[in-house]
Amino acid sequence: MGVSASVRDGVASASGCRWLGAAGSLGIAVGGLAAGALPVRDPWGLWEPRGSSLTLAGALLTYLGLTLLVAAWWRYGVLLARGVRDRVLVTLAWWAAPLVLAPPLYSADVYSYIAQGAMVLEGHDVYAVGPSVLGPGDLGADAADSVGGHWTDTPAPYGPAFLLLAEAVVGVTGGTVVPAVLGMRLVALGAVALIVWAVRGLGGGPRALWLAALNPLLLIHVVGGMHNDGLMIALMLGGVLLAVRGRWVLGSALVGLAIMVKSPAAVALLFVAVLVARRGGVVRGVLGPGAVAVAVAAGASVVAGTGFGWLRTQGVAGTIHTALSVTSDVGLGLGLLVGDDGVKTAVQRVGLAVAAAVIAWLAWRVWQGRLDPVRGLGVSLLALVALSPMVQPWYFLWGTAAVAAACAGDSRARRVAAVLSAALVYETAPTGHTPWYGFVLAGVVAMAGVVGLRSAGVERVRTADGSLTSASA
Repeated sequence: MGVSASVRDGVASASGCRWLGAAGSLGIAVGGLAAGALPVRDPWGLWEPRGSSLTLAGALLTYLGLTLLVAAWWRYGVLLARGVRDRVLVTLAWWAAPLVLAPPLYSADVYSYIAQGAMVLEGHDVYAVGPSVLGPGDLGADAADSVGGHWTDTPAPYGPAFLLLAEAVVGVTGGTVVPAVLGMRLVALGAVALIVWAVRGLGGGPRALWLAALNPLLLIHVVGGMHNDGLMIALMLGGVLLAVRGRWVLGSALVGLAIMVKSPAAVALLFVAVLVARRGGVVRGVLGPGAVAVAVAAGASVVAGTGFGWLRTQGVAGTIHTALSVTSDVGLGLGLLVGDDGVKTAVQRVGLAVAAAVIAWLAWRVWQGRLDPVRGLGVSLLALVALSPMVQPWYFLWGTAAVAAACAGDSRARRVAAVLSAALVYETAPTGHTPWYGFVLAGVVAMAGVVGLRSAGVERVRTADGSLTSASA
């Protein structure tokens, strides 16, 4: 009994959580060697299919590792909420390290990034054609052949700033799959570091870093899957931080770069404009940040040599149906009932209109001084994702870091973001596919998270000064 209690107490401690989470990440990385989003060809022979039995074993290992990581993260958050002091950045390094040399995990999007970088390098118009334009023997051909089916002939929906980075990675690595993937992972790690800097600069303490950076959803989809959403979030938050500190020109430029990675970062420009208007007048707020961002967009388009084709490809992603999009699901269902294909599009537009109204209302509250601009930005992005025509699990990271930095204590927004993060990691398989059982697992974890929050919410612990505080994550 004594040994069992000792083991249990050790695992439940901060250092125990660090070890448990690292073991989970290692399980994900090792399992991913057989069950990850592997390329169709790897000249180095490192990331190749291992046969059905090993693939199944690898998948089971990744799910086990993921569960250990989520459990460690949740328990670690409870400990931080109780006032336990620990080296959060050390924990982040331990949990991220096993994923650094792993193959692509939970998504094959990185192959699109590499192929598009090769297309820019070879002079193809990435905003007119898809990766299928790269033939055998072309630079980045192995990556292009590994792109997911519906993205093969799809023009790039990303801005020229990101394509410049992808082009640089391909140029340095020659487009060979393994080094090119690892090059894109370095970009992702840089984004995580910038997120940490921005969250801390915005006043976020250990609990904010727990939700923003140690988040399993970020670890598997930004570090493991190398989604460029991480870079968008990093530049966006960095720009907002600079604007909060009064350096709005440089801040607007960073937000402009974020938009030139992915367009949803434009929401941040609105809140920067409101912030500038409150401090320096309406005219400056209306014209200043927008003018800076436009200049950055124009400069990036010229430097990349891609032109302004990105303006016409921003709706590409919305044409793909994802089950997490409530408006697409409702629209599809109503369309089938009335026999009209146009109903789905109409419902999607209504959803976007409602999202725009929510964002405008939150911006108005910031203008009135009744809402913190960073919190307003975070909630706005969460609302935008919830009502968008296409929703992927990692999209919920857009607003999570801002919510983490701005919402003090046990706020409702933080609780929602924490439960969603724990649940959505299960929605996608390590191969990048979306199996039916992923939604079942996500639903079970979401219910468990709600129960866990309620249990932790009633648990009170006495702090050093004798006061009582909530122990929830």
